[in-house]
Amino acid sequence: MAARRDADTGVRPLVDTRLRIVPFRDELAGAFHDINAEWIQTMFVLEPTDREVLENPRARIIDPGGDILFIEAEGLGLVGTCALQKTDPGQFELTKMGVLETARGSGAGRFLLAAMIDRARALGAQRLYLLTSSKCASAIHLYETAGFVHDAGIMAEFGARYARCDVAMLYSPAGA
Repeated sequence: MAARRDADTGVRPLVDTRLRIVPFRDELAGAFHDINAEWIQTMFVLEPTDREVLENPRARIIDPGGDILFIEAEGLGLVGTCALQKTDPGQFELTKMGVLETARGSGAGRFLLAAMIDRARALGAQRLYLLTSSKCASAIHLYETAGFVHDAGIMAEFGARYARCDVAMLYSPAGA
């Protein structure tokens, strides 16, 4: 597999024809739920805000102006997903990013993250942030390499949304 560094996103997506981005369709709502429930329940518990988003992706993500993308691996089907939840005009939370355990380490997460950053730009994001837990060290490293920086202001503004949240990051392409 060849890799290249994307100067815009700072992410090194894999140029791999075995991976492709799949846009959200209502019939994929179950996959969005199941992929995320797998990783959340492995490390944490599903919180009420998780359930609301996972059980109502169209109403909570798509209809208010956000988006959901999936990553499909040849021969494996959908192996990951991520959402952009619009929280204000020009502001999005990168949320519910998960890759099935069977596909971790394949580059699917990096590929998906690059696509999500591109999609956030296309949606007019002026502010892109995420909330996570220090237990998700591999994910935090991935976010850092993509240009996200730890941000106390984001933590103060949004961190109480999840009991598990002790890390908040803001996308800063100059930091990539």
